[in-house]
Amino acid sequence: MTESSAEAQRNSAGSAPRLHRVLTLWDLIFYGIVLVMPIAPVPMFGVAQVLSHGHFVTTILIAMVAMMLTAVSYGRMATLFPTAGSAYTYVGRGLNPHLGFLAGWSMFLDYLIQPLMNGVYGALTIQRFFPFIPYPVLAAIFVAIMTLLNLRGIRATAYANIVLITIMCAVIGVFMVLAVRYLFHLQGWHGVFSIQPFYDPKTFNPRLIWMATSYAALTYIGFDGVTTLAEDVKNPKRNVMLATVLVCLFTGIAGGLEVYLGQRVWPAYGSFPNVETAFMDVANRVGGPLLFQALGIVLILAAVGAGLTGQVGAARLLFGMGRDNVVPRKLFAYLDPKRNTPTRNIWLIGIVAYIGTLFVSYEQAGEILNFGAFLAFMGVNLATFWQFAILQQPGRKRRWLADIVVPLLGFVFCLWIWLGLKMPAKIVGGVWLSVGFIYCAIKTRWFRDRPIMVDFGES
Repeated sequence: MTESSAEAQRNSAGSAPRLHRVLTLWDLIFYGIVLVMPIAPVPMFGVAQVLSHGHFVTTILIAMVAMMLTAVSYGRMATLFPTAGSAYTYVGRGLNPHLGFLAGWSMFLDYLIQPLMNGVYGALTIQRFFPFIPYPVLAAIFVAIMTLLNLRGIRATAYANIVLITIMCAVIGVFMVLAVRYLFHLQGWHGVFSIQPFYDPKTFNPRLIWMATSYAALTYIGFDGVTTLAEDVKNPKRNVMLATVLVCLFTGIAGGLEVYLGQRVWPAYGSFPNVETAFMDVANRVGGPLLFQALGIVLILAAVGAGLTGQVGAARLLFGMGRDNVVPRKLFAYLDPKRNTPTRNIWLIGIVAYIGTLFVSYEQAGEILNFGAFLAFMGVNLATFWQFAILQQPGRKRRWLADIVVPLLGFVFCLWIWLGLKMPAKIVGGVWLSVGFIYCAIKTRWFRDRPIMVDFGES
């Protein structure tokens, strides 16, 4: 989209039809939980336990502080700019359009990494059931399934999400009950209640906790999707911010409890048969083969769902960029006439995802994803500070806690977590960001022109 047409749309926004505000606070919270997934920390359990030397639950709670502070910023920016695009829009319109372009470029990296990351985990999980099938074959099958489903135009419906969430909660609920029963029979209440998962003086290392927190923050990725419904919710100034904060709080508490029980059941973090799918072995210890298989199936379904979302998100973002001539229109703006689907982009994302599964580990993919996500989080916190503390909004007084302290603390916490990422993730993310910076510079005549802003609402 050209800048002039974008401006025209903004000017005509007042006369455009508006959506009815029908969603309640609880509707938003449930939607956020669906996006984040109740089992969000389960796939990361083994890797995070090794990284933190047995302190995964501690890193989840530390990351929760940063996410709740950032959630406040997202909620407040959503009241100013209730449009699609999330961090891309908030940074671009709330801070600087060139920085917004870079935030969108970082989002694009996240969309690319999601199908790759879920391809890795899905293939590894299936391999626990069929160990005789080579990993490259399973990865190819898994990515092919995602790609073919997206090519057919299949989308997750609200009903399918409810069914999947119900199954996840049921399996995790059974695990929790059996885990408490297992620990009580083994050591009594001392086995159930312990501070060891939070702090073990034998293995606690602040530097390792810092680096592991950068990985554990992956638990909360997706919470910002709540803000995309700002135009549909009742009392958005209150409910959008409250919902994003409560989604982060729920994720931290529920995920922390899952991880806590997992740590108590299997405290020897260095003895997992397979570190990427370690929680399946924890489930097997408390519930036997049946719970092992049930959890494995849930994890595969969750990986398919997340992979589908990431792949179609990346394909549609490429389509939007092609339609607005940010990238070559002939290639990327093509739509299949029968299914109205950007088939070329979906094939491209699928090929990139499969190649990535052969060279990138689950841990590395997660850290690369966090590279882009936390850059966006920092940008939203700064945009909130700029809009409410520096520019101020008409008709309201500056509030030191809400307008200055909270967004700046959110920025500092996110920066701290981002700096804890491992060097390979910083190198890959840095190269990607540099390419975006150079591309933006060339397109805008070295930042003399405003960048073309992709309209996410039409992609």
